Amino acid sequence: MPGHTLTCELIVPASMGEVFAFFQNPYNLEKITPPWLNLRVVTCDLAMRAGAEIDYEFRWLGVPLKWRTVISEYEPPEYFLDEALSSPYVYWRHYHSFRETPKGTLVSDRVEYNIPYGFAGRLVHAAIVRRQLTRIFEYRQAAIATHLSAHAIELKPPRVASV
Repeated sequence: MPGHTLTCELIVPASMGEVFAFFQNPYNLEKITPPWLNLRVVTCDLAMRAGAEIDYEFRWLGVPLKWRTVISEYEPPEYFLDEALSSPYVYWRHYHSFRETPKGTLVSDRVEYNIPYGFAGRLVHAAIVRRQLTRIFEYRQAAIATHLSAHAIELKPPRVASV
């Protein structure tokens, strides 16, 4: 069950087909994730589709962690949804959507998540996790713009809301 939602958007001056092609390659996640996380996609020979499972390794605060997601919905080139099967979160659903606009493609992210440990988890979220997720998605937006067009036309920075 989600306890928090992160949302952000940007418009890049590229076609929806180009943008979706970039996102449907899971290895591009390494290109749009901050280097301080040392993210590596460890799944081999992955074809993006509904039901595909993707394994990652990364470091958070120096601690090596693993993450496995499943692509639970996949409707190219409009959207896809990945959900954590195993991760540091007790709940993680990341909805990626794409829409043509007169200025380019609107790239939208909506992440619903919750962290473990009850009250202690809420304190850790308030003190660390919320800020780090915001930084990760700020980096991600800048990297998406760089890889797809060298600049974003419009940007709605990451915002986290708690339920």
